Amino acid sequence: MKKRAGLAISAFLIVFLTNAAAHWWPGYFTSFKADAMGRQGLSAADEIARKAETLRSKLIAQRRDFHMHPELSNREERTSKVIAERLRALGFDEVRTGVGKYGVVGILKGKQPGPVVAVRADMDALPILETLDVPYKSQNAGVKHACGHDLHMTVQLGVAEVLSGMREKIHGTVKFIFQPAEEGPPANEEGGAGLMIKEGALENPRPAAIFGLHVMPNIEVGQVGYNIGPAMASSDRFSITIRGKKVHGAYPHDGIDAVVVASECITALQSIRSRRINTQEPLVITVGSIHGGNRFNIIADEVKLEGTMRTLSEDVRTRAMDMMKQTLGGITTAYGASYEIDFGQNNPVTFNEPALVESTLPVMRKIMGENNVVSPRPQMGAEDFSKFQQVVPGFFYFLGVGNKSKGITAMIHTPEFEADEDSLVIGVKLMTNVLLDYLDRESAKRK
Repeated sequence: MKKRAGLAISAFLIVFLTNAAAHWWPGYFTSFKADAMGRQGLSAADEIARKAETLRSKLIAQRRDFHMHPELSNREERTSKVIAERLRALGFDEVRTGVGKYGVVGILKGKQPGPVVAVRADMDALPILETLDVPYKSQNAGVKHACGHDLHMTVQLGVAEVLSGMREKIHGTVKFIFQPAEEGPPANEEGGAGLMIKEGALENPRPAAIFGLHVMPNIEVGQVGYNIGPAMASSDRFSITIRGKKVHGAYPHDGIDAVVVASECITALQSIRSRRINTQEPLVITVGSIHGGNRFNIIADEVKLEGTMRTLSEDVRTRAMDMMKQTLGGITTAYGASYEIDFGQNNPVTFNEPALVESTLPVMRKIMGENNVVSPRPQMGAEDFSKFQQVVPGFFYFLGVGNKSKGITAMIHTPEFEADEDSLVIGVKLMTNVLLDYLDRESAKRK
């Protein structure tokens, strides 16, 4: 009887103390329950979701810090220090700085053997005036994170934090690349993905694949967009100089009018798209600036044109460049003028390796939900992530940050651009699962 009574009293005390803990120390009780779930075999996806959610306030604070302190291309000094210090604090195996000027490369090794995968985020801001009246408004006058790179870096740091606490589940190594100057380095400077590759960002160790993301306000928060094959266009900046012969404006027959020749060239360049390239092939040739002449009554001897050419096909890109030279040569010869053309600051097509996309889609649909994984048309914007894809297979997808109900609809590269910060947790969950899934699949193939 005494033994039975003792057991009854013990049971009562356990129930009483458990209820008291739940009432007076809910955080402790939740933590205890979560730890118990972990001991019972919490799935990796559930563990990632739980960890990402606990980072919510930290992610928002980090994004806002980056947003308040934007830095232009090849000038990301503070940004680089913040990232490097964070990776070191997370216990990364290696943190390299100064790669491609202010680039940072972090190495995180898992406890299980396996391949190497890379993930990349860009760091630079744009010379755009901040017009939104928010507490985290840019403190660098005339500079704003108007392309979402503040969100890209924040998501990648969140992924780094989650994975640094899951080393025992990582089959292989994750290489974190934080890249400066995606928007293009200043004149007469090297920078961006090309310079990082040149300085060894993809070596020691070399990844078997690379992943990246870009926020997109025309995709609603909670959704993600992908493309198989071409995702973003090539981008070729061109500069054309038309040379004629200066003369008094009253005697044009004694000179060669570079303004007239340039106008003919501009019109003729548009016929490449409309008459010489298959109409089903996307191509844009835009002349964005014209400068020439020095006085109202003097025939100009030189005119400079600047513009951009974009396409989704490397074949079309090559043929269109040749056609531009052919067109300029024909027109200038007909007028007795001459020309020079220079293609600079070029990015190839952002091409998602089909097999890599197809093998990644199942985990994306699992994490986001079948109806939240969408496939928009490829776009004519460009990304130098494409240069990494020329070295190793890559997959670049689009994270929804728009929210019509909150009025968050402004596009990137505008003074009004904003993002729904719920996307930060979603982005961390998705990219962490994508990376682990890739390493798991590739490790299984090696067994």
